[in-house]
Amino acid sequence: MRRNLLATAAVAVAALSLAACGTTEPSSDEPAAADKPAGKITLTDHTGVKVTLDGPAKKVVATEWNVIEDLVALGVAPVGVADVKGYTAWNTAAPLTGDPKDIGTRGEPSIDTVAALAPDLVVATTDLSPAVVKQLRKVAPVIEVTAADAADQIGTMNDSIDLIAKATGTETKADALKKDFEASVAEGKKALEDAGLGGAKIASADGYVQANQVSVRAYTGGSLLGAVNERLGLENAWTVKGDKDYGLATTDVEGLTGLGDVQFTYVANDADGDAFSGLAKNAVWKSLPFVKNGDVHRLPDGVWMFGGPRSMEAYIDSLVDALTKK
Repeated sequence: MRRNLLATAAVAVAALSLAACGTTEPSSDEPAAADKPAGKITLTDHTGVKVTLDGPAKKVVATEWNVIEDLVALGVAPVGVADVKGYTAWNTAAPLTGDPKDIGTRGEPSIDTVAALAPDLVVATTDLSPAVVKQLRKVAPVIEVTAADAADQIGTMNDSIDLIAKATGTETKADALKKDFEASVAEGKKALEDAGLGGAKIASADGYVQANQVSVRAYTGGSLLGAVNERLGLENAWTVKGDKDYGLATTDVEGLTGLGDVQFTYVANDADGDAFSGLAKNAVWKSLPFVKNGDVHRLPDGVWMFGGPRSMEAYIDSLVDALTKK
């Protein structure tokens, strides 16, 4: 996926170094003592692989932005992460702490760099190729979490953070993150209802320019943003079918004509540009009801649409703000 792809799609990931010793120390959000089980930890990752750790992992490397976010949110600062610059631009809900080593791209991490960090755990997603995972397993224990599942995005998000929390001894923190997310959903839903937007139709998207043509990526009900929208009491207006993992579909400007009168929200980032900003003179775009009504909303930069609970809380805040601000 471009951003995931850029999200890897979907798709679209600190450490802090203890520069002196090259190890990672807990962030200021250090887990409580009760979250640090003693002795070996044995767990089964989302691919069915059983992994045994000597204890809660402390020197952790992460290969994808959503699991980097999960680690940071759990108070664990990774020693190595993929694409530091990209993560910093696209995910501001859980800023990197410390000085993690950049291990390369999300799809092609440097095995030598990871090995030099001597991690006691690598966290990857099922988007990473089996060949790369095999190489990483020669360096350190690896757990893979499901990258995305259009059948249950929020459940997948929670399962991922639970697995990472078990590996790092931060289960209590994970429970708190999930409760915070649910509270954010409840508050956002109430705010939308109070604004008369309960049940409003919404079309979430992002876009990119290719060969001077704007491609629109639709976040169907099977996407993470689509699932959160529905939890907020909104109705997904997309009728196109999304892919089985990320729930995304691609259309063009003409493909927007069937949406009707909706709230159109989209994600962009100054780091990669805004594909919709160039449509101001496009006749089809100008004819769309939501454009005429002023119901086009660019969400703030840095809300990672394939992230974890912290990103989804930021998404809810930005969405409610955009839709209720007139």
